[in-house]
Amino acid sequence: MKTFIWNDLSAAERKTALARPENRRDERVLDTVRTIFDDVESRGFTAVSDWAVRLDGHAPVRVELNPSLVDEARALLTADDLEAMELAVEHVRAFHAAELPTTGPIIAPAEGLSLQRVFRPISTAGLYVPGGTAPLFSTLIMTAVPALVAGVPNRVCVTPPAKDGSLHPMMIAAGAAAGLDAIWRVGGAHAIAAMALGALPDVPAADKLFGPGNKYVAEAKRYATERLSGIAIDMPAGPSELMVIADATANAKLIAADLLSQAEHDADAQVVLVTLDRDLIETVSAELEAQLATLPRAAIARASLEQARLFIVDSLETAAEVANLYGPEHLALQVEDLDALIPQLTAAGTVFAGTYAAETFGDYAAGPSHVLPTDGAARAWDGITVRSYLTSFVVQRATRQGAATIAPAAARLARLEGLEAHALAADFRLEV
Repeated sequence: MKTFIWNDLSAAERKTALARPENRRDERVLDTVRTIFDDVESRGFTAVSDWAVRLDGHAPVRVELNPSLVDEARALLTADDLEAMELAVEHVRAFHAAELPTTGPIIAPAEGLSLQRVFRPISTAGLYVPGGTAPLFSTLIMTAVPALVAGVPNRVCVTPPAKDGSLHPMMIAAGAAAGLDAIWRVGGAHAIAAMALGALPDVPAADKLFGPGNKYVAEAKRYATERLSGIAIDMPAGPSELMVIADATANAKLIAADLLSQAEHDADAQVVLVTLDRDLIETVSAELEAQLATLPRAAIARASLEQARLFIVDSLETAAEVANLYGPEHLALQVEDLDALIPQLTAAGTVFAGTYAAETFGDYAAGPSHVLPTDGAARAWDGITVRSYLTSFVVQRATRQGAATIAPAAARLARLEGLEAHALAADFRLEV
């Protein structure tokens, strides 16, 4: 981990120290994504298939989650496996159901005027579930279940196949538990292009794209919004990141475990430690080495740790400043005075407050979606909520009396802007 003393850094040095890994976005990634989109737009599903064979090693397949396949998958899992998955599904469902917005109140700013916000689910949600090096069926739960709660009629789920072309049985079981009819076995930027351009057979083009992914997937989502009119994305959600703020009361073993839990995702993942206690550095470093020796994905975690940062700060106020400038996807707080620190925080995908609030709980089973903004986007974006799958509009009603109340002001303002047709549309309401 590169170590910095925050108060010794200039503003420019602080910006450089907080920068994400340089290779997350570069012209080569964008060029590849643009090439894939051009090809899929030109040749449709044939292009998707060609790219899938080239990059995934297998042609794309629609895996129908029929009862026999689901039963077969469940039979490969233990009762404890299934119980854990079903608990996660229920927690996610309950959390998002509690946050499901209802039709808003009728607001009457004047007699004869009424305003009311109503909500509608989007038509088609494109759900990207990372796979490849690790089958993240947890992301399937975190995207498909909120969409189900929101009432989205078309949920299109894609995920890369394993090396042998299969889907992990838990991916199938979780998909069924989340109410999906099928999962498309295809991943990468070509899967994003397929959903965005409507290139999957008998599947409408997505209105909005959801889910995290590697730098190619993240760039493909961003590029889709640039290339296609009207399509939206949940947020910038690329390689994972975690910041830990710790003081002298923190547990070094837990800090190291939390840092490694994100570092093992991807070599492009970034972890950051902000500490008020210099003595903690040595013990955390020792714990990182000890725990790395036990990890099957140690090579990936070590590559990620090369991008890690350690900041020494002198106060909770300075720690909050660092966190707010960085805008971490995950922010873990291992400090004694949580109530003093939390009110100062303004930019984080989600916050894990205290010794026992493991980031892993949020990844799997606490309830809120673990699909969260990365690369500093937490300064302006939320993570996935049930609201992410809804659009809203306001129904505005007016009686003749209401029109008489508002028309003179509206017409005057329109004429001040030089828009006479607008003014007349208001004036004429008083003549009928």
